[in-house]
Amino acid sequence: MKVYQINVVCGCGSTGRIAVDLSRIIKEAGAESRIAYGRGKAPKGIDSIRISNKLDLYHHVVMTRLTDKHGLYSYMATKKLIKDILKYDPDIIHLHNIHGYYINYEILFDFFKKYKRPVVWTLHDCWSFTGHCAHYDSINCKQWKQECRKCPNLNAYPKTFKKGNVYSNFMRKQKAFSQFDMLTLVTPSGWLKKQLEDSFLKGKKCVVIPNGIDLNVFTPQINNNIREKAHLREEQKLILGVASVWTINKGYDDFLKLRRLLDDEYVFCMVGLNNKQIKNLPKGIIGVKKTDSLQELAAYYSAADVFLNLTYEDTFPTTNIEALACGTPVLTYDTGGSTEIIAKGCGESVQKGRADVMAECVRRWCEKPKNSQYCIQRSKEFDKMKNYNRYLSLYRLCLLEKKDANLEAEHSK
Repeated sequence: MKVYQINVVCGCGSTGRIAVDLSRIIKEAGAESRIAYGRGKAPKGIDSIRISNKLDLYHHVVMTRLTDKHGLYSYMATKKLIKDILKYDPDIIHLHNIHGYYINYEILFDFFKKYKRPVVWTLHDCWSFTGHCAHYDSINCKQWKQECRKCPNLNAYPKTFKKGNVYSNFMRKQKAFSQFDMLTLVTPSGWLKKQLEDSFLKGKKCVVIPNGIDLNVFTPQINNNIREKAHLREEQKLILGVASVWTINKGYDDFLKLRRLLDDEYVFCMVGLNNKQIKNLPKGIIGVKKTDSLQELAAYYSAADVFLNLTYEDTFPTTNIEALACGTPVLTYDTGGSTEIIAKGCGESVQKGRADVMAECVRRWCEKPKNSQYCIQRSKEFDKMKNYNRYLSLYRLCLLEKKDANLEAEHSK
């Protein structure tokens, strides 16, 4: 079995790491894997090809800003991709993020219809069924259920200055994606699957395979010095937040608000801030720049009394799982699939935007002893080896369905 994965990045970012993890699992099973990606670099030892270049990327970005036709440029990169697919001759094609300024989705799906190979598409956000945005939860937009026409979210990724093109985008995506029959969708959360059931993709086969983490890396770090470095007194509670980029929609403002609602007994730590954000932090919040060290991240999770996720838009945040695996309970807004990760005894959810209610929740959880065993046990449901092996079963099922369809076609002649 040969599997050809396509993603915007390879080995970095959450989707890039998932693609590489899958590639390794596929090879361990005795199959072959190749990853085509749009930008950045791939890790050594991974069979991969970069299909785009900086000039193509910048052109796609500029044209998206001017026309709001994201995913409709990168002609040469897409042709290079198709040429490589034909040369590799895969049994299965596995898509991840096909947005990100590197692919023309109409050319790609026109090719798929002629190529007639099973395609598995893991949706990591909502871009595939909207007329513009990748996330709409923060503004509570419902237009995508019928037709996107007047987008209130044009400043969000993929940002544009052009108004009035969202309806065309919506219809072009619907035509490209809905009319391809050999497509199986995968979502990391039940929440995203429910969104699909209300979209123009509702007729497609869809399965839920949660994202996973490495439980050998994310494990309680008992003898870490995080609290000492922060000069915390024994009675003080450490409240942790982690994001790759801190924005309003990731809960940046809500963290500051929560800091004001709690007294000095509670010390906040935000990992993933930039220099400007760190400089402007109020007293009582420790700012830490983004770290590429998973061991350092595990130490922060382990040292915290609670982990806070105040995001306004997310499909299935792995930071929640990482915190649980390190023995720390998770308190989250009821956003997207975030609540699906926690269970009784290891966390709690609060209505999105209710920082006052979350403050009471923090007090309550910090008053009781930290029961790490509940958290660790829950995290075992998201072991990446177990979850990503489910893709191998899905690939085999897709190939079996293709074989059955071919036999049926032969008999009907």
